[in-house]
Amino acid sequence: MLKQWYLLVAAVICTACVSHSTPSNSNQANETQYYLGKPAHQQAQAIASGEITSAALVKGYLARIEQLDGKVNSVLSVNPNALEEANAIDKQLANGKTLGPLAGIPVLLKDNIESDELPTTAGSMALLNNNTGRNAPIVAKLKAAGAIVLGKTNLSEWANFRSESSISGWSAVGGLTRNPHMLSRSACGSSSGSGAAMSLRLASLAVGTETNGSIICPASINGVVGFKPTVGLLSRTHIVPISLSQDTAGPMTSSVQDAWLMASVMAGADKNDSATKNADDYLLEIPSSSLLATDLKGKRIGVVRYRQGDNPHVLAVYEKALKQLEASGATLVDISDFSQPDSFWADSYNVLLSEFHHSINEYLSNSPASLPAKNLSELIEFNQATPRELALFDQDIFEKSLASSAIDSDEYKHALRLIRDTAGENGIDALLSKHNVDVLVAPSNSPSFLIDGVYGDHSPVGFIGIGYLAAIAGYPHLTVPAGQVKDLPVGISFIGGKWQDKKVLEIGSIFEAKHGFFIKPGLLPTRFDNPRLKGIEAGLSDPR
Repeated sequence: MLKQWYLLVAAVICTACVSHSTPSNSNQANETQYYLGKPAHQQAQAIASGEITSAALVKGYLARIEQLDGKVNSVLSVNPNALEEANAIDKQLANGKTLGPLAGIPVLLKDNIESDELPTTAGSMALLNNNTGRNAPIVAKLKAAGAIVLGKTNLSEWANFRSESSISGWSAVGGLTRNPHMLSRSACGSSSGSGAAMSLRLASLAVGTETNGSIICPASINGVVGFKPTVGLLSRTHIVPISLSQDTAGPMTSSVQDAWLMASVMAGADKNDSATKNADDYLLEIPSSSLLATDLKGKRIGVVRYRQGDNPHVLAVYEKALKQLEASGATLVDISDFSQPDSFWADSYNVLLSEFHHSINEYLSNSPASLPAKNLSELIEFNQATPRELALFDQDIFEKSLASSAIDSDEYKHALRLIRDTAGENGIDALLSKHNVDVLVAPSNSPSFLIDGVYGDHSPVGFIGIGYLAAIAGYPHLTVPAGQVKDLPVGISFIGGKWQDKKVLEIGSIFEAKHGFFIKPGLLPTRFDNPRLKGIEAGLSDPR
């Protein structure tokens, strides 16, 4: 399989690294380990100043993938040229050449984003040989800034838009990605591999994509930062699509400053993506000490209560985060109600069905690769003839999409107008205006749910937060780790109006700096394997 072949290449590279190690370079090895856990913006400074090399980072992360990812399964494939590219960057820097803000920084891409080094599979056997030779514009921008594509991450197949009984983190190509905090729990999706890989720090940075929750949920559930920008800030060209109106790529990182840095690099207009026509008017500056505020004085924050759920453990984390915001100078304003039309959920689903049919036909027919399916109908037939594809769950979403209304139909246009008005003008915009607040905050999601191969994804305490409004409106949404519930991470969401990406990142960065929460993945098989439970047996008397 594709994954096994590329990870074999990684193992060979890492074995070579170990075989050339000597006691004399132990200090260098320790320094590498130190920097592997640092935020990417600090790594970039260290590379530029000569404290560490890009090659050392690449070797270190390849070794980590080999050592830590076996149980989690987040990395689908690695770039066999990554070390060569890192050496080339190190040589340029040694010769005094000035490179971009991400020079030498290894990045993982969700495997629905095209990069010319590797095939782009979206986790599907139908795209196993989707070698397009193209870089998505956001990837080209990362490379122009000096970043190195380290590899591709696993994902929920077709970005979780194939079956209503799907299992987040599973794809036919990559298998199942697990939550690194507790292996019996879901990594959520569809950017499962990017979230899990960043939790384990298998690269400096990662890129995910979202239609509705696919960056925010895995970021929150894996305990990392996730940023879904305003739809149109980043190009979607050469990314396997779902929705014309909601799709976007976004950073998944270890810090808000890294997410801000990535977004500033990837943003910009693309003549092939009409949604980005105004992007150049809202470009983000690369964050620096002069841009990073130190408190929230003068900021008003809308505290969403009506979607906070009733889990007392989550609420305790939420309240602690709110107290931190208040202690940082913000004024908190409770928001206790919001109503939406009865047809909202049905209309939002129908919009995605229509847009996917149109978008996937366009993507498949335009791929330069030799694929077994060039439209949705042929894709359905391919899956029916491929036992592995349908072994765990069906393709009822594909089938409903095939029968959906065309995007030029009145039915589609009416549904799109209703959901966008509800989520945008009458939703987030109205809440911000009515309560005179800068951003909205809410819990990002409940703690991770159990992986279930029979019933698929389901959360016993429900899915909470208002991320769906930001997704459907196309507005910026940032999740930041806020606390833990029973050894599992919980995030807090910051949501703003259209093109208010900078404001959302500013407020999120201050919260992160003041709150200072971090959770290291324990790779626990289940919660019963918590180390705090060990040693009990030794204290028991012999019942005989």
